[in-house]
Amino acid sequence: MTREAFFVIEGGRRLRGEVRPGGNKNAALPLIAAALLAEEPVVLRNVPRIRDVRTMVQLLSELGASIEELDPHTLRIDTRDVRPRPLNPELCRDIRASILLAGPLLARFGYVEMPPPGGDVIGRRRLDTHFLAFEALGARYEVNRIFRLRAPDRLQGQDILLDEASVTATENAVMAAALARGTTVLRNAASEPHVQALCHFLNRLGARIEGIGSNTLVIHGVDRLGGGEWEIESDHIEVGSFIGLAALIGDGVWIRRAVPQHLRMVQLVYRRLGVHFEVHGEDIYVPPEQPLRVIPDIGGHIPKIEDAPWPGFPADLMSIAIVMATQAAGPVLFHEKMFESRLYFVDKLIAMGARIVLCDPHRCLVHGPSPLHGERLESPDIRAGMALVIAALCAEGTSVIRNIVQIDRGYECLDEKLRALGAAIERVER
Repeated sequence: MTREAFFVIEGGRRLRGEVRPGGNKNAALPLIAAALLAEEPVVLRNVPRIRDVRTMVQLLSELGASIEELDPHTLRIDTRDVRPRPLNPELCRDIRASILLAGPLLARFGYVEMPPPGGDVIGRRRLDTHFLAFEALGARYEVNRIFRLRAPDRLQGQDILLDEASVTATENAVMAAALARGTTVLRNAASEPHVQALCHFLNRLGARIEGIGSNTLVIHGVDRLGGGEWEIESDHIEVGSFIGLAALIGDGVWIRRAVPQHLRMVQLVYRRLGVHFEVHGEDIYVPPEQPLRVIPDIGGHIPKIEDAPWPGFPADLMSIAIVMATQAAGPVLFHEKMFESRLYFVDKLIAMGARIVLCDPHRCLVHGPSPLHGERLESPDIRAGMALVIAALCAEGTSVIRNIVQIDRGYECLDEKLRALGAAIERVER
């Protein structure tokens, strides 16, 4: 019999104290995949203990990698005995990041066979950019129910313009080009902090990548990569989630090792909702009694919050910002440009009492503040799941959130961290 876990949350409690976010999920997954390129062991520190990481580790193990847990957040990965074989379809179906194995396997073995990746159901998530980049490097591919990529001769560096600034496609292309013959110029590349971390990590292993942090990467192919160590930064999306929660129901919350250098745009956007936080070195303090008032645009116009590629506002924080807006006085329009199904979770907030108009699949108008009440809810994806947890903690009464396996994919020990701040949240299994 399958056991289901869910959260039972009693809303209305004020939170105080300190919390430390886990390692960046979106950095950990490509770094684990990149270990396939190394001819010597690599050590990754501050690895988040979340479901997506466990799935990625299992995929590497089934390929023949030796993975040792040096401590709860440190992995030693040795891929010298890895051999090409079809990837486990059940595991690939669990996570979107399984596609990140394509680049390093293609570069190392010249052949990849894998099923389509899974992940959050937030709209169509095209893979064309990955395959067009591989094709430009000299690979041939077949796409049916199974993806097959072949590069019998070594990949060849090229000047490539990505048709979109996709994070995972950029990461895949960089990993493939790292061992290619000659130089690859990758234009319209994504430049998020986790993309930068991957490039710096590969350079530590012996790669030659220039332009890190910009939208044009120059990758000089090398014959081999060695071993090395890397410490993963804190997850700035988790930090942004805790800032939102602390602003709504906090009586003074410290977020330790909060990577404030990655939160400048978040700070600008949150200010438009009347949310302020202080930066103290590596830490962030969210003071109590936030103004929580929407700041209109010049001329009194309704402001618009929209996501954008780095250094724009992260798409993964749109769900959190929408919940924050339900508690801020005034109207604000949200425009989610990337995924046509991500905003559908707002019907759950409406059921809790929020005043939201879903204009179309990409836009919603929120008019706060609205008193929320407890509801029975289901988490549709990682970020919407966290947003529902925040809404439930703000609401009057009891909420039950099911399908929390989605939340566990991206947030490590969330209920334990919240209880340490004073939240009334319990994980129940049946």
